[in-house]
Amino acid sequence: MNSDIAPIIVGLIALIIGIVAGKFIFAKNTKKQLEEADLQSKKIISEAQATAENTKKERILEAKEKFVQLKSEYDKEVLDRNRKLNESEIRIRQKEQGLNQKNENIDRQLKENEAIKENLNRQIEVVSQKRTELEKHQEEHIRRLEKIAALSADEARAQLVESLRQEAQTQALTIQQEIIDETKQKANKEARKIIIQTIQRTAAEQAIENSITVFNLESDEIKGQIIGREGRNIRAIEAATGVDLIVDDTPEAIVLSSFDPLRREIARLSLQRLVADGRIHPARIEEVVEKTKKQIEEQIVEIGERTVIELGIHGLHKSLVRIVGKMRFRSSYGQNLLMHSREVANLCGIMATELGLNPKLAKRAGLLHDIGKVPDEETELSHALLGMKLAEKFGENPAIVNAIGAHHDEIEMQYVISPIVQACDAISGARPGARREIMQQYLQRIKDLENLAMSYPGVEKAYAIQAGRELRVIAEAEKVSDADSAKLSFEIAQKIQTEMTYPGQIKVTVIREKRTVTVAR
Repeated sequence: MNSDIAPIIVGLIALIIGIVAGKFIFAKNTKKQLEEADLQSKKIISEAQATAENTKKERILEAKEKFVQLKSEYDKEVLDRNRKLNESEIRIRQKEQGLNQKNENIDRQLKENEAIKENLNRQIEVVSQKRTELEKHQEEHIRRLEKIAALSADEARAQLVESLRQEAQTQALTIQQEIIDETKQKANKEARKIIIQTIQRTAAEQAIENSITVFNLESDEIKGQIIGREGRNIRAIEAATGVDLIVDDTPEAIVLSSFDPLRREIARLSLQRLVADGRIHPARIEEVVEKTKKQIEEQIVEIGERTVIELGIHGLHKSLVRIVGKMRFRSSYGQNLLMHSREVANLCGIMATELGLNPKLAKRAGLLHDIGKVPDEETELSHALLGMKLAEKFGENPAIVNAIGAHHDEIEMQYVISPIVQACDAISGARPGARREIMQQYLQRIKDLENLAMSYPGVEKAYAIQAGRELRVIAEAEKVSDADSAKLSFEIAQKIQTEMTYPGQIKVTVIREKRTVTVAR
């Protein structure tokens, strides 16, 4: 038993000794830590004091620098103000000196003016005296003349002036009327003579341009190649040329339809090449059409050069030569534009020769008068004004420029050749068979004429008769009175003039009738 307790007691004693030793060590360490903490705190406090002192010194230095800067700025501002004040004082003194000098000059000028005024007054008095003496002499002379003629001076003067005026007016009117009558007779006679001679000396072929071209084939088998599988070849040709191909039952022929002769010619030449080559497919079609366009462009220049050479026109700008050649592929009212321009040029040359003017200048103006109808780009200008701008751009003579712009009376005529070009243009267009009007345009004009009349209130019916030269308007008697019918006729005629384009003149007839019907039973 004792042997079992002994180890326990020994353990307890050892534990107690350990605890006591631990407390002693802890106490010793704690004391040492407190001493170190005290030293550390004193060190931190000393460092904080040093930092605060440095900060204080820096703030004091910054405040001093700020004060010095503000003081220098204030001193500078004070100096600027003083300088400005000094300059203002100097300017004020200079102005005062200038004013004083001006006042002196004004006083001196006033004195001089007074002297001049006195001198003028003396001269005026002398002149007045002489004038009074002259008037006395004149009155005495007039009294003597009145006594001799038994008329006052005013009455004699009035009678003389009136008699001279009446006599001169009568003679002037007589001479003027004689000159006008003689001039009219001679002018009309000479004008008819010149126009008739001009027309007789110029003979031109008249051929109406169509909107279709017939392309002949060797056999109908080629039609299938041109159409292609599922129509791809014909679609490619139409897309590349802008021309409609009509393949029907017509034997050995294909119809090319387009309003543009240039497109039709490109399509015709392209088809000719494709048929001769035998290879007809979309890629080949595009290639051939492109080559044909280049060939046509060269042909246009060649046609223009040949035309100006044949007409004897020299020094024409290359661009104008190209435009002249391009007119070969343009028609106006069915009349080929190049043929029309050549005819107008020849007519102008002959008429200018008859009138003793420059025939070369007139012929040049006649050839170029319609160049505005073949522009490279679309424009809102009329062809006469556009042609005038083109001629002016390429350095043509001002007389030619004016003739081109004035041949439809869109600008004022300033040169003698302008009315010549206008007259020759009318002669060429008025030749029998020279021009035509498309049926659709004619029908549309008739329809527009009737619709215009029907737009007025009180109009029951409207008929365009005599090929559109007369418009019969049936008015409702209940809505339109006799006075209103005259007003209606005038308003319709005015609206036709302002809104429609038509050849010749249109007669407007308004009919108003009231019918009373009674049935006897």
